Amino acid sequence: MTKVILRFTLLFVLLVLCQVVVFNHICLFGVAIPLVFIYFIIKLPVTLGVNKVMTLAFLLGLTIDVFSNTQGMNALACTLLSVCRMPVLKLYLPRQDDLTNPEPSLRTLAPAVFMKYAVTLVTLYCAFFFIIEAFTFFDFMKLLLRIVCSSALTFVIILAFDGFTSRSR
Repeated sequence: MTKVILRFTLLFVLLVLCQVVVFNHICLFGVAIPLVFIYFIIKLPVTLGVNKVMTLAFLLGLTIDVFSNTQGMNALACTLLSVCRMPVLKLYLPRQDDLTNPEPSLRTLAPAVFMKYAVTLVTLYCAFFFIIEAFTFFDFMKLLLRIVCSSALTFVIILAFDGFTSRSR
């Protein structure tokens, strides 16, 4: 148990540092922003209670907000994402006993299931974040373009992170 807590604490710190130091300074073509810190929420064990997941997600978003000067946008979007996490996983993995390891990853879930799960959560987060940021549907096409491009870039980077962090069976 202590090993798991230490590993997730290290993942939290590593993802926050990567986001603040590297990924906050990347904006491809003025629309695609990598938001890779949400990998922490995607990776949280499914056996963790909803209240704990919401608290951890809020703290993650608040930490990013403090360093990124985004006035609570990430905290709200991360909290909304934490609520959507289990229903999305159940959408693609209907039976709870199909999950052998409580941590979702490419190796513990079927690759197709994990990819659908991750794409859905990344797209939801990007939609939450950019709608909160814009707080309007005035330029709907630009909003949609930012959501799609940021989701694609974030998903590719999250797959790379998962390849590095997941253990083999």
